[in-house]
Amino acid sequence: MVITLIIAALLPIVVTLLLGFLAGWHHDFDSAQGTILNRMVMLYALPLTLFAGMMGLPRSVLLSQGTIALILMAGMIGGYLLVFVLVRYLFRQPSGLAALLALAIAGPAVPFVGVPVMGHLYGTISTLPIALCSIIMNLFQVPVTLLILSAGSPDRKGAGFMQHILHTLKEPVVWAPLLALILLLLNLHIPEQIRSALQLLGGTTGGVALFASGIILYSYHVVINRTVVLAVLAKNILLPLAILALAVWLHTDRQTLHLSVVSMAIPTASVCVILAVQYNTAEQELASILFFSTLFSIITMGGLLYYLGG
Repeated sequence: MVITLIIAALLPIVVTLLLGFLAGWHHDFDSAQGTILNRMVMLYALPLTLFAGMMGLPRSVLLSQGTIALILMAGMIGGYLLVFVLVRYLFRQPSGLAALLALAIAGPAVPFVGVPVMGHLYGTISTLPIALCSIIMNLFQVPVTLLILSAGSPDRKGAGFMQHILHTLKEPVVWAPLLALILLLLNLHIPEQIRSALQLLGGTTGGVALFASGIILYSYHVVINRTVVLAVLAKNILLPLAILALAVWLHTDRQTLHLSVVSMAIPTASVCVILAVQYNTAEQELASILFFSTLFSIITMGGLLYYLGG
């Protein structure tokens, strides 16, 4: 039963990524068009599914999720800072590469892969960790990475940290779940008919994002080196195990433990490759990390789900 559930949750990832990869191989789409598809997801589909999903939750459920927010912040913010410091000062790599590796390791593709996987496994409650991960990534990880990359660029035209934050707050993927959060705290809800209407486009999030990732994966020739191997090992195994240990140490309930661990076990987000290409920094290595993290996540996520009991 557990294995059947795992296959049902992970098989859509494999099939949709493969279709995107084949579309790139057949020259139906290129990396630029894959990026456009990702933009549609980030501007419309994902904000709608996050807003509609959160508005379907009772206020009491929201108020009971403080622990999972703490764990996800520890994984995504604490993990980002730890990786950056290690890569920059222990391995003595450039700050731009350190920031991108920190984003690749501590930034799971929860907004995209989380929708088909966690939605299938845990239902509506999975909207909360998906929204939390989206907010953390867009309010902290991406602005900090942009700030570091901009500071290291030759023209030094990068905006300040607060400007990045203000710009990020204008993104629908950030303000939509924040608006839903405020409405829920005020115990305000929208009519079910409107919520259902918003989910029509929102329901395309997982499929389109995975298809676009497959196109991007084809567009770059992957390599295997020490950096790629260590990054994939840290992303797929070490970080989820660290979150599992933290959740156990905090004596969380079974649902919180599952949602936290599975969230952090989801593979690398394609945004790290998009930023690497934009700033001409380690594009091939970041694409390789995305490729192998996604490939091996079928095994590592499957193993974790089996250990957790589905």
